[in-house]
Amino acid sequence: MQVDGWAEAGGRPADIEALVIIPTYNERDNIRALLRAVLAYPGFGVLVVDDSSPDGTGEMVAAVARCDPRVSLLCRPARMGMGTAYIAGFRQALGSDAEFIFEMDADFSHDPGYLPELLETARRGFDLVLGSRYIPGGATRNWGWLRRVISRGGNWFARTVLHLPVRDATAGYRCYRRQALEKIDLSRIRSNGYGFQVEMVYWVLRAGLRVTEIPISFTDRRVGQSKMSMQIVLEAALTVCRLRLAGAYDHRQRLTPSP
Repeated sequence: MQVDGWAEAGGRPADIEALVIIPTYNERDNIRALLRAVLAYPGFGVLVVDDSSPDGTGEMVAAVARCDPRVSLLCRPARMGMGTAYIAGFRQALGSDAEFIFEMDADFSHDPGYLPELLETARRGFDLVLGSRYIPGGATRNWGWLRRVISRGGNWFARTVLHLPVRDATAGYRCYRRQALEKIDLSRIRSNGYGFQVEMVYWVLRAGLRVTEIPISFTDRRVGQSKMSMQIVLEAALTVCRLRLAGAYDHRQRLTPSP
């Protein structure tokens, strides 16, 4: 059997060092080409977390997975959001042998060509590597002025309020060393939109782990509609405030002498 060039294969995937988690909702027009691009790199596998896309994204991925053991699919019963998709993906990834676990969008705004550099940087001893738009060499392309203002302003707000030593805390293209995810209590992650990315950076740093950034060029999606909304922006701002208050409370608790 073949699925658009994928010949049916059996057995377990061999030597998957890096697992790329890709949440999807109505990404049928992008996902097949993205899978090919990621799997062109040796040692990489893909876990797609699909929220019952009505356009048949999940069915397409399932067909590819039957032909290529490097591809796996986690189906969810309804649209539940990016944050919970990644948490579900992390839990499944931690049950695999992958040493490095990636986040990546399904719309080609994250160029697969950066995957080897993210991986090599993590191999040098970093626990979280961010693909950053806001360090020298990074860029955003095909964005309107309002989206630029919201993104830069949101990062400045998170960096200032939470004292984060990174320029792009909302970056969605990133690589975790598996030990970093094992040290974080994933059950305490509450945000679901772009605030999820800030929250993950915050807890990785709170765990005393090493975080760095490499420059990437972020290009607006090729096909389909952006999932950005004012509700997502508001949730991210509230997440930053919640984390700041929680951090202040934890600090006061540590300073309070025992009776």
